[in-house]
Amino acid sequence: MIRDYVALDLEMTGLSPRKDAILEIGAVKVRDMEVTETYTAMVNPGFPVPEHVTELTGITTEMAQQGREIHTVLPEFLEFCGQSVILGHNIGFDFGFLQQNAANMGKTFPDMAIDTLAIARKFLPELPSRKLGDLCDHYHIREERWHRACDDADAASRLYQKLAEAFSEENETYFEPKKLTYKVRKDAPATKIQKVYLNDLMKYHKIETNVALDLLTRSQASRLTDRIILQYGKMIRGD
Repeated sequence: MIRDYVALDLEMTGLSPRKDAILEIGAVKVRDMEVTETYTAMVNPGFPVPEHVTELTGITTEMAQQGREIHTVLPEFLEFCGQSVILGHNIGFDFGFLQQNAANMGKTFPDMAIDTLAIARKFLPELPSRKLGDLCDHYHIREERWHRACDDADAASRLYQKLAEAFSEENETYFEPKKLTYKVRKDAPATKIQKVYLNDLMKYHKIETNVALDLLTRSQASRLTDRIILQYGKMIRGD
């Protein structure tokens, strides 16, 4: 089993690394099986947080607007992680978002990882659910807030240690890191037309945001425009 790693968890606005945005990053750095540092950051996606995401995570649009842009947060988080093995529950999902955003900045994210979901599927097939919360209930691991990034990262770390204690002695290979792959489709910067229209749309609806339009990709600008129109409506020329 691995004794040094960074356990991480993300909260996002949706399921697509290319179209949706990271809302929150949480992580715990573990050295010799003990937490030595923690990291947490709220990320401003630049558009309203979907209602179902707020219901799940408790993260509101107002909370997200107090966060920093991903272009500021991600380089900082990369420095926190260094070349550590990363760990998480269904880690490939989080990795896709991190790698896609890193690629948009010309960077890469560490790709050697341990997935507690894969381990649980191997050794606990009899359980009715292998969701993180249900597995933590099984091992009597308690967290104050579920579906908040840092708490879930810490829970995944403790779950890994419980699973390793129970099953790793004769199954060491399942507890070793594996290389993750994600096919990055690097997005081009938003066009001038997209940025001008988006700027006019926000002014029209009196939307205040600290998102730098010049840093948006084409898909991010398109998604932000769609979300604003869905919530506030189109501009009516002649008003």
